[in-house]
Amino acid sequence: WRRPQMTDLLKILFILCSFPGVTSSTECSCGRNHFTCAVSAFGECTCIPAQWQCDGDNDCGDHSDEDGCMLPTCSPLDFHCDNGKCIRRSWVCDGDNDCEDDSDEQDCPPRECEEDEFSCQNGYCIRSLWHCDGDNDCGDNSDEQCDMRKCSEKEFRCSDGSCIAEHWFCDGDTDCKDGSDEENCPSDVPAATCSLEEFQCAYGRCILDIYHCDGDDDCGDWSDESDCSSHQPCRSGEFMCNSGLCINAGWRCDGDFDCDDQSDERNCTTSMCTADQFRCKSGRCVRLSWRCDGEDDCSDNSDEENCENTGTPQCAPDQFLCGNGRCIGQRKLCNGANDCGDGSDESPHQNCRPRTGEENCNVNNGGCAQKCQMVRGMVQCTCHTGYRLLEDGRSCQDVNECAEEGYCSQGCTNSEGGFQCWCEQGYELRPDKRSCKALGPEPVLLFANRIDIRQVLPHRSEYTLLLNNLENAIALDFHHSKELVFWSDVTLDRIMRANLNGSNVEEVVSTGLESPGASPQEKAKWVPNRRIELSGLAIDWIHDKLYWTDSGTSRIEYSNMDGSNRRIIADTHLFWPNGLTIDYAGHRMYWVDAKHHVIERADLDGRNRKAVISQGLPHPFAITVFEDSLYWTDWHTKSINSANKFTGKNQEIIRNKLHFPMDIHTLHPQRQPAGRNRCGANNGGCTHLCLPSSKDYTCACPTGFRKTSSHACAQSLDKFLLFARRMDIRRISFDTDDLSDDVIPLADVRSAVALDWDSKDDYVYWTDVSTDSISRAKWDGSSQEVVVDTSLESPAGLAIDWVTNKLYWTDAGTDRIEVSNTDGTMRTVLIWENLDRPRDIVVDPVGGFMYWTDWGASPKIERAGMDASNRLVIISSNLTWPNGLAIDYESKRLYWADAGMKTIEYASLDGSNRKVLIGSNLPHPFGLTLYGERIYWTDWQAKSIQSADRRTGQARETLQDNLENLMDIHVFHRHRPPVHTACEVGNGGCSHLCLLAPLPKGYSCTCPTGINLQSDGKTCSPGMTSFLIFARRTDIRMVSLDIPYFADVVVSVNVTMKNTIAIGVDPREGKVYWSDSTLRKISRAALDGSQFEDIITTGLLTTDGLAVDAVGRKIYWTDTGTNRIEVGNLDGSMRKVLVWQNLDSPRAIALYHEMGSLLWADAHTESKGNINLNGANRHTLLSPVQHPYGLTLLDSYIYWTDWQTRSIHRADKDTGANVILVRANLPGLMDIQAVDRARPLGFNKCGVRNGGCSHLCLPHPTGFSCACPTGIQLKRDEQTCDSSPETYLLFSSRASIRRISLDTSDHTDVHIPVPELNNVISLDYDSVDGKIYYTDVFLDVIRRSDLNGSNMETVIGQGLKTTDGLAVDWVARNLYWTDTGRNTIEVARLDGSSRKVLINNSLDEPRAIAVFPKKGYLFWTDWGHIAKIERANLDGSERKILINTDLGWPNGLTLDYDTRRIYWVDAHLDRIESCDLNGKLRQVLVSQVSHPFALTQQDRWIYWTDWQTKSIQRVDKYSGRNKETVLANVEGLMDIIVVSPQRQTGSNACGVNNGGCTHLCFARASDFVCACPDEPDGRPCSTSEFTECHGDSREGLHVSYIIGGLLSILFILLLIAALIIYRHNKSKFTDPGLGNLTYSNPSYRTSTQEVKIEAIPKPTMYNQLCYKKETGPDHSYTKEKIKIVEGICLLSSDDSEWDDLKQIRSSRGGILRDHVCMKTDTVSIQASSGSLDDTETEQLLQEEQSECSSVNTAAATPERRGSLPDTGWKHQRKPSTESEV
Repeated sequence: WRRPQMTDLLKILFILCSFPGVTSSTECSCGRNHFTCAVSAFGECTCIPAQWQCDGDNDCGDHSDEDGCMLPTCSPLDFHCDNGKCIRRSWVCDGDNDCEDDSDEQDCPPRECEEDEFSCQNGYCIRSLWHCDGDNDCGDNSDEQCDMRKCSEKEFRCSDGSCIAEHWFCDGDTDCKDGSDEENCPSDVPAATCSLEEFQCAYGRCILDIYHCDGDDDCGDWSDESDCSSHQPCRSGEFMCNSGLCINAGWRCDGDFDCDDQSDERNCTTSMCTADQFRCKSGRCVRLSWRCDGEDDCSDNSDEENCENTGTPQCAPDQFLCGNGRCIGQRKLCNGANDCGDGSDESPHQNCRPRTGEENCNVNNGGCAQKCQMVRGMVQCTCHTGYRLLEDGRSCQDVNECAEEGYCSQGCTNSEGGFQCWCEQGYELRPDKRSCKALGPEPVLLFANRIDIRQVLPHRSEYTLLLNNLENAIALDFHHSKELVFWSDVTLDRIMRANLNGSNVEEVVSTGLESPGASPQEKAKWVPNRRIELSGLAIDWIHDKLYWTDSGTSRIEYSNMDGSNRRIIADTHLFWPNGLTIDYAGHRMYWVDAKHHVIERADLDGRNRKAVISQGLPHPFAITVFEDSLYWTDWHTKSINSANKFTGKNQEIIRNKLHFPMDIHTLHPQRQPAGRNRCGANNGGCTHLCLPSSKDYTCACPTGFRKTSSHACAQSLDKFLLFARRMDIRRISFDTDDLSDDVIPLADVRSAVALDWDSKDDYVYWTDVSTDSISRAKWDGSSQEVVVDTSLESPAGLAIDWVTNKLYWTDAGTDRIEVSNTDGTMRTVLIWENLDRPRDIVVDPVGGFMYWTDWGASPKIERAGMDASNRLVIISSNLTWPNGLAIDYESKRLYWADAGMKTIEYASLDGSNRKVLIGSNLPHPFGLTLYGERIYWTDWQAKSIQSADRRTGQARETLQDNLENLMDIHVFHRHRPPVHTACEVGNGGCSHLCLLAPLPKGYSCTCPTGINLQSDGKTCSPGMTSFLIFARRTDIRMVSLDIPYFADVVVSVNVTMKNTIAIGVDPREGKVYWSDSTLRKISRAALDGSQFEDIITTGLLTTDGLAVDAVGRKIYWTDTGTNRIEVGNLDGSMRKVLVWQNLDSPRAIALYHEMGSLLWADAHTESKGNINLNGANRHTLLSPVQHPYGLTLLDSYIYWTDWQTRSIHRADKDTGANVILVRANLPGLMDIQAVDRARPLGFNKCGVRNGGCSHLCLPHPTGFSCACPTGIQLKRDEQTCDSSPETYLLFSSRASIRRISLDTSDHTDVHIPVPELNNVISLDYDSVDGKIYYTDVFLDVIRRSDLNGSNMETVIGQGLKTTDGLAVDWVARNLYWTDTGRNTIEVARLDGSSRKVLINNSLDEPRAIAVFPKKGYLFWTDWGHIAKIERANLDGSERKILINTDLGWPNGLTLDYDTRRIYWVDAHLDRIESCDLNGKLRQVLVSQVSHPFALTQQDRWIYWTDWQTKSIQRVDKYSGRNKETVLANVEGLMDIIVVSPQRQTGSNACGVNNGGCTHLCFARASDFVCACPDEPDGRPCSTSEFTECHGDSREGLHVSYIIGGLLSILFILLLIAALIIYRHNKSKFTDPGLGNLTYSNPSYRTSTQEVKIEAIPKPTMYNQLCYKKETGPDHSYTKEKIKIVEGICLLSSDDSEWDDLKQIRSSRGGILRDHVCMKTDTVSIQASSGSLDDTETEQLLQEEQSECSSVNTAAATPERRGSLPDTGWKHQRKPSTESEV
């Protein structure tokens, strides 16, 4: 039988096969009567005749024409699978998926699984550990039907059930795969505030500015790549795409779209290909070596046309290769049909057996060896599964399944007709008997995301954060057994590590790195390394091999781990070999090529290379492998992807929409299998490095160190080349032959230029023109220190005098040459005139000369003595940019390099005999040095270090090339000849500096800058006599006026200055005084920096002006924060406020001591004021005036500081002429003073016995007057002061306790210097011992101290949680306090002994507390669930609720002992109220206050602290009027009390001998009791009860019975009457729709929860403040803004935040209006009947009903405690729930 029209079909087939489908297409379409084979891995299409489908022959080559076909029959010994496959019947129901469709395992009897196995629904048994691990181990996914895990409290659950970090919710990044974390986000999310080094994306995220316009979508919305037209262009060798992306210039017009906008292939000509490239028909350029290599590199096959047939194409194993090169199925051989088209598959080309036409399967099995079947009347032989038909068409041969890649995951053993898969150690065969599963934990993908490192579970996409807030993390790896993760940061140029839980972040390598782990695609991060440009790196420690990809040479190499046996694995068809990974179990390696968009694999020796994936890879970067899957990151799609490692199929996106995925690894113990440590436990006996080799190990030395034996290295370097590269300093050892450069591990090297060295102390010195400093360190990087860091602008040259240990340098910014000791001390200016940009400098201690280059307007080379004597220009012609200098001491020559002339020249040391040494091929020489017979130099343009013969310039060599930013160069050695000088003996007799000079002088003495040498020529003056001194925010400097040049010298105070503004000088003692507005201190020190001390540390805000009265020995200052002018002694004592009224912003201040006047300038009122030094006779001098900052006079000159020009100027004070620049380039200039210590001081009017004053003596124009410190009154003798104020306020403000005297009118606060204050809340005072008692809720202690801050001691130090209230019983000597955290009221003796809990039931947030010892009463407020004010006896008995209605948050509480009334503030209702001691006669004193916290009473005034206005205010206690602000602008105001002789009066029975009690004595209304502490103290304790009556006991008993009976009868009658009235009123007034009165009450806990108000719409913030317990390391309190609704808290310094309160207040018409309809608690109105009569009750109910008439109020609400805000006093607090109001 013949196929009809076979010739025509073959022609069609030939045409179709000759034109494969386009590689970018994923679908192919063949004509009618043809079958379309599957698309190949390279995107090619194949068409075959339709009759060839399902004929049992592999015609497509990939079996796609036979997939899913039902074969005619199977042997009776075989099982017929559903997919047509035949398998052995013995394999049915054996638990293995032999059919590959599970049909051989269907309807099988259930198999019993072991106890440690999980039973799959398909009958398989798997390990129990594999259940719910994310892998489909059963094959039917029944082992993964699991409940979703619960997300933790710090996680957000996505809609798909996965969990992400909580702070990723609504952060602008899509972290959930379904995007649910960015849904329903609030539109008012505040935008992130980016720093100056960051770029803000359109949706708010901050990225590094270096990512802006770099061509990468770092923001995720391309906003960082928009508007890049003005951005810095690409570097040389790069092409800028229209989008701003920079690509390699060689990719322009190469036929590949490398730009994201394809602009690199526009407007191209056909002549762009280079000589080593081939131009395709499409115009694309490919490598010439790719021509005729059998691969379609051009995509149009033009590189494979007209090629000679150099080899036979490969057909599948079960295909036949025709003579014309085509492949057909093996069964079509000798079938009588011309299937090849050229007859090569039939006779006579093949030895085909003639057909008789009488063949039959029934006769001798048709001649078949195994299976026979009749097809179209002809015998067709087939084979059993596991065999293949031979060419004779009859015989069968065993198929080697193990030869087919991927048939088994790992190991495979072939057998006759079958095979067996096996797994490596650490893996186990899955139930399919072909794939291997790793034992151990679930695998985790660990990947770098630039700004963080994240981990994702590949099978479940569980997504968590490991490390965040990173700069630019690129490469990473891990150490599984030590649980460490390592990563490189190319912005910080660091290699870091941390624990795998994200803790303990630390640096591993911090020097010598440039973009570690970066790839060449990162343009600014290309890392050239002499030989290779590493992109990928992998280690095979099992076989001790190191693998790497080299993008510079486009190849992949490997070597032993000691660097030996280096070999090339692959060097063809590579362009950007990026990521590299090793499959340890599969013994293969995989890599990605970003340019060819391919993932390839090969054996570990490079053989059997094959493309795994060649489509759908826009920009693969890193890759990892685990089990049978590959995982890779892609820059373009911002995703992590996976695929089968054998076929590249089953591609899946694990995560997408990432920030910028970089490196990736699989975190699992099997990715780091155990290997043999060839170095053993003792490091192989090596002194330094032990590196494994293939069979042994090698001892190695650090770079540059020579080996002293096979296992030992030298301990130091003898000689090496030292050179600077701006960001680092490197060395090239001459002790070894490899000449590799090594970075000296130094910190904070930013722009190193000049170098020198001193082998005597092993120091290397360098200058840094970015930090303007000179530093030094040992040659190994240790002992690094800054030598000089002040008054430098551009230190470009450096030289060491190794003989006298001097440091010389040039400064091109200041045009000076200076010298100091090598440690930076005794610095002085040598040359300051006629210098114009001095550059390099060298010294000759032998001859006593120094030489320097000057490349200003008139370039020259000069010399002078090392003491600046005998200055002479030696070279001044034919110079352009004279750079490096070097001295040849042997030949007495001076060498120099000229970057402008492009020469290296030399001359004699006097400038004669000038010659050119090298005059060609010197693009830009910079540094120069000599050693031995060679001269070495650096070249900027050539980017190299070169050397030549120093005499001839010949024999040039390049030591290093491709080095950017090369600077100075020197050779460090230990062979400098000894030199003897006169300075060796006794420093030459010099008191300070001994400098060498040319003979015959030999040396000279000189002094530090600004100090004159005395007439003996050897001794320096003790200091400057006439000088300018000025503040520069972070330091104080002096400019001497004794010398002929202006040079500033830093006052070397060993203290950190933050914002030094004002300064003053005491010329008598030689001390400088300054104020620091950031540290809020006034300090002083000697002019040499010694004797530093802080003199004023409290009560300062912004001290802008300061003046020292050197005559009167006083210091005056202005404070723009408190708007005061104050005075004190020079040591800060006896401080007094002089001016406090009508000041707006007092700044500059000056003294006119002769006239006894003080002058100041006010910046806001633009006026100048004058007042006597004693504070009297104030008047305005001039208004308005401009505002110059620093100004001073001395002799005939005026000096001033200029902020804009950052300079100090001088002019004639009379005419303003002759303006000169004193000093420039001084940022942060502030105050300036001119001082002449030789000028006599004026007469001190107070000089004799302080004028007879006990405290302050202040002069005025006609004499002087005595004055007292702030708040203290002068006695009638007008000379003596009281010891302290008689009546004053004491208040706390978190970190301070202050006093305001009520004896004086200034109401100025004075800090009480109590140490260790953190968060002081409550206060009280004991007038008997003069002690202050206070609670500190940060430390949870109660302490006390004297009024002067001394004798601080802890009274109660344990068992406290939140002590809100404190009260001293001055009679019984007891201390009471409330503890909100424990809900208790406790008492103890004043020394903390005999502690006892008085009340611990029915308390809910007790707050303020007060005692009335004379009456024996204890009062307290409770603002918990039911707000109330209560009273009890001092022993806690006879407890009574006084007020429990119409209360919000009763905060402060105080008693008026005279009128016997209780006053309290309500922070929720914002009012002040009072009642009598029984809760009666209640009245509102002030109905509109902002946010009161605490209050107190004195005379006719009520004083209170207010959080919102940050002030202390007062009103008349009778009328509530005459409101005044006592003190304003005080942060963190808390408690306030009055100390007065009239305050703590009265007595009781406990006042004498403690009432006879052994421990506690409690006075009551008519008697007293003794009590014992809760914890026995070992002493006997009495608990007797005593009355205060002392008459006849029997008479007293009789009278008491009579009185008791009468009172009982009266009480019963009143109770009956009250019940009748109650029922009557209830039926008359009760409205069932009214509901219950409820209130929100703060508990002062920091919280960010919101309390929603449903009844009355209110502004979004009800703006109640709270105090926080959390503090910074310095106990400072952040002014963070907490946006909270209704009664939580707001910590803010912005008064505008309180605008919403106006809306609240305006709605309040009466005392109940604001809260009638706010239902948060269930306090019924009837509960107040105890304190309201019938009329008041009726009126109250009517007001309640009218207020709620238009509001639909809510009924009962959840428990109130959930709405309580948090004080922040405790770090941990139970989380509160929302309360519906």
